Amino acid sequence: MPFRTRTAIAAALVIGLTGAATAPALAQARTHAPATTAPAQGSTQDSAPNGKALRKAIEGLPDADATSALVRVGGTAGTWRGSSGVHDLVTGRKADPHGRFRAGSTTKIVTAAVALQLAAEGELDLDEPVQHYMPDLFPKGKFEPIPVRSLLNYTSGLQSGDGFDDELAHRYDTLDYRQVVASAIAKGPEHDPGDEQHYRNIGYTVLGMLIERVTKDSYAHQAAQRIFKPLRMRDTYFPGTELRIRGPHNRGYQSVKQPDGSTGLVDVTEWNQYDRFAAGDMISSTADLEVFTQALFGGEVVPRAQLTEMFTLPELAPGVPKAIFGAGLQRMELDEDHVVWLKTGSRYGYSNMIAATEKGSRTLVYSVTATDAKGKDMNPVAERIALAAYATPVMLAKTVTLLG
Repeated sequence: MPFRTRTAIAAALVIGLTGAATAPALAQARTHAPATTAPAQGSTQDSAPNGKALRKAIEGLPDADATSALVRVGGTAGTWRGSSGVHDLVTGRKADPHGRFRAGSTTKIVTAAVALQLAAEGELDLDEPVQHYMPDLFPKGKFEPIPVRSLLNYTSGLQSGDGFDDELAHRYDTLDYRQVVASAIAKGPEHDPGDEQHYRNIGYTVLGMLIERVTKDSYAHQAAQRIFKPLRMRDTYFPGTELRIRGPHNRGYQSVKQPDGSTGLVDVTEWNQYDRFAAGDMISSTADLEVFTQALFGGEVVPRAQLTEMFTLPELAPGVPKAIFGAGLQRMELDEDHVVWLKTGSRYGYSNMIAATEKGSRTLVYSVTATDAKGKDMNPVAERIALAAYATPVMLAKTVTLLG
């Protein structure tokens, strides 16, 4: 999924991000200037966060691209917290920096962590075919053995399942994730397991079902017991078929083309995302995701032996594009000395990312209420945040130019 990019950072963020869309000027509303908790100096993950660049990245909201932004930068070199924009376009009150949001595909890293914990406990063998655990799910003879590991690193060969043709029109309706999986399996494999890497939800939907089969428990309960409760992630949960976001949250809007050809914003905060399941149904906050990210990269969630799976890119068949994902996490090389591992996630109205250097010296969590959260390009506000958080000395001049 190519992006309109201007730097190596934006060029590397090629999966699961969001993009620009034409939208009318938003109503004037108050904005909340962010505050820093560390000196606004330095430009790499080895120095304090660049507060000036981060403030610049999220100023002026709401605008045509987003109505609010919540940002947390952390790590060994210092922290920075900031928010801007509005809670909603009706009242114009300032955005809640502690607001919850639809986390989208950042859910996959929680799913991967649960699976890797089960592997560490000997309950799940990553080399064992999925068919061994769920023989009833796959027709005999239609698929080659699909190692569990291939679900984690997007090399299973499973095709995408069928969903609603018009998601916006059906946002209040329930689509069972098992129906989505059944339709995907009915299509047969796209390629043999391990040959190619394609970023899709389907592998993680099946992985959630596999977790339920192995534990004889619901996926949501396993995630809560294994991760959310131990880390005290009180804002994080799976809504199932619930339309609303519980607790404090900022409203999400989507730019939609109207019948007369004009473009307007639709409030898409309420949405039934049951079909996203273990691939993207989670609701969380930047505070919770920061705790999770720091604990994960610190080796507190998944044992080190299994954590290496997240940082291991699979070898694919000759002649196909090289892998960019390990077990869920995407590798982004800033320069020859700096590598970041990340996962983006977006649902209509919300665009998010968690990221960290492998040793956790610089972490980033953001949530942007993007008006183009399912677009083909990276949202401009999200792009500016990533640039400001991870600009290296080589990129700093470009970042300053980009941020104006």
